[in-house]
Amino acid sequence: MDYFYSIEDDRRIEIKIRRSTFICSLKYVETILETKEFISSISSEHKMATHNCWAYIVGDKGQTSHSSDNGEPAGTAGKPMLNALQSHEMTNIAAVVTRYYGGVKLGVRGLIDAYGEAVTSAIELLPLKKLVKVNRYSIDLPYSFNDTLLHHLQNFQVRVTDTQYSDIISHNIEVEEEHCPDVELMLTQYQDSGILTFSNKNL
Repeated sequence: MDYFYSIEDDRRIEIKIRRSTFICSLKYVETILETKEFISSISSEHKMATHNCWAYIVGDKGQTSHSSDNGEPAGTAGKPMLNALQSHEMTNIAAVVTRYYGGVKLGVRGLIDAYGEAVTSAIELLPLKKLVKVNRYSIDLPYSFNDTLLHHLQNFQVRVTDTQYSDIISHNIEVEEEHCPDVELMLTQYQDSGILTFSNKNL
């Protein structure tokens, strides 16, 4: 299964290259409208900047992408920014790199490297979040069976999001979509045997 990645919280990093200041802002987005609003907000925030170049990727499989050099020489800003996002297998992500010119020309290669480095530096500030579709389940079971169940669930990379303890144990779990058929089969067999009860919270 191919995975894509994004970020949870907005990120911003500033780097200086030969007197020019490059500020990269990243945001998680799900639609082109959100992307345009983000680009507009950064451009308004830095309206005195020399350039506000941008790139974005949206879609479950990163199927929609676009970039802009915003006045820099063609291919020197937006494309290397987009390349940086794609090389990290990202989607649902928007990047704006704001440049304040410092008086020293960087040349074509220098610009390509600078814009790519700005985005890469922002991406690598913190670990990325893997984007996966999940189903959520609620499970009620006796204490005596809890260790056995948790052991079996580990085989399917299940994440327990919440647990409540009373006269029984109640787990809320998240299961990646590809593992759902196997997990549901296992839980159904246990439920048919009277060991536990479960429900799919997505239904």
